[in-house]
Amino acid sequence: MEFGGVGTLILTVFIAFLIFFLTWNDNSKRKDLPPGPTPLPLLGNILQLNVKELHQSLLKLAKIHGDVFTVHLGNRRVIVLHGYDAVKEALIDNADVFSDRGKVPVADFVFLRAMGVILSNGERWKQLRRFSLTTLRNFGMGKRSVEERILEESQCLRDELRKKAGLPFDPTFLLTLAVSNVICSIVFGERFDYEDKKFLGLLTMLKEAFRIINSLAGQLLNAFPNLFRHMPGPHQKALKNLFTLKSICNG
Repeated sequence: MEFGGVGTLILTVFIAFLIFFLTWNDNSKRKDLPPGPTPLPLLGNILQLNVKELHQSLLKLAKIHGDVFTVHLGNRRVIVLHGYDAVKEALIDNADVFSDRGKVPVADFVFLRAMGVILSNGERWKQLRRFSLTTLRNFGMGKRSVEERILEESQCLRDELRKKAGLPFDPTFLLTLAVSNVICSIVFGERFDYEDKKFLGLLTMLKEAFRIINSLAGQLLNAFPNLFRHMPGPHQKALKNLFTLKSICNG
């Protein structure tokens, strides 16, 4: 019993020291950052944020800490820009300084750091952007061929809208199909019928993957990637969908 009591005391002191060290180390790193809520060790500000309504949580923090503030999602530090003036100053007036993209662990898992145009940084991003623009021009971007594809899809969308016979409905789904078809027409060289089961299945997988990634499970995966990538949960379904979509596009 005596040894057990000493062991418990040593473990308690060690945990207390670890928490103190993590807090001190994090505070020393935050001294040159914009203000923000005080994060907890390891968890950051996750407990202070409503993940289901993240934008509302960030709006409340902006009223307290200003239009530029810092939040911690686990051990990931995030600088939030709120309002038109802050975004314009950073992304337009100082575009070169803020041209880098943040690291997204989910994208690392799926694309194996082959970030393409969206998630690349620095000189690599500039080269990929030039290459992509050249390639898209070969596909017809800025030429009449793209305009013709859009006009063709708009006619298909018009026909679908007429089938509603003037009854009220939510056009979100049809607009999603139309935009997706324009992209498919440019990239794959063909469009899909609005009732094509393969086309609808791909869009369902993509929508489900983004829904899960934007949920608490997805946020935890991005906050603690090395831990949660091996744990069961809905985020595994999102990763599976993204891997499937990747194989189809590559294939």
